[in-house]
Amino acid sequence: MTDLQITIQHESPGDAAAIENLHDRAFGPGRYARTAERLREASPADIRLSFVARVATLLVGSVRLTPIRVGDHPALLLGPLAVEPAFTSRGIGRALLERSTANAVALGYDLVLLVGDEPYYARVGFKRVPPGQMVMPGPVDPGRLLAWSTDPERLRTKGPIRGVA
Repeated sequence: MTDLQITIQHESPGDAAAIENLHDRAFGPGRYARTAERLREASPADIRLSFVARVATLLVGSVRLTPIRVGDHPALLLGPLAVEPAFTSRGIGRALLERSTANAVALGYDLVLLVGDEPYYARVGFKRVPPGQMVMPGPVDPGRLLAWSTDPERLRTKGPIRGVA
């Protein structure tokens, strides 16, 4: 199979329907019951930190970052990160992660959290949060709460996680 030309660009308002359809296919309707989704409903994603991946005009991936707080410290919640199943294992998810975290740093953020699979996200520097250190506002498997930072000391931040809206 030939390598595809993937373009990463800022999400635009016209991408909303395609992104929602992608999330439906990737995560199903059960995603609305998850604690991370509750946080996203309380604080909208920062459009400056939301990106899409395209092959020509076809949207094949998406990532969003949502402002949150951990204790008194500003942070971001990554997700959803989704890639069309036919386009997985091509580095699209990693490219979206790298672009979004680089832009987060450029805007002054130094802490990004997510709920996800440690083996996948550890490849780009996410580490498991020790149980009880950062507390989600609802049930989350403690082994899936991960954090990334440009400052190793920031990974020791403690406190409840909450939306900022």
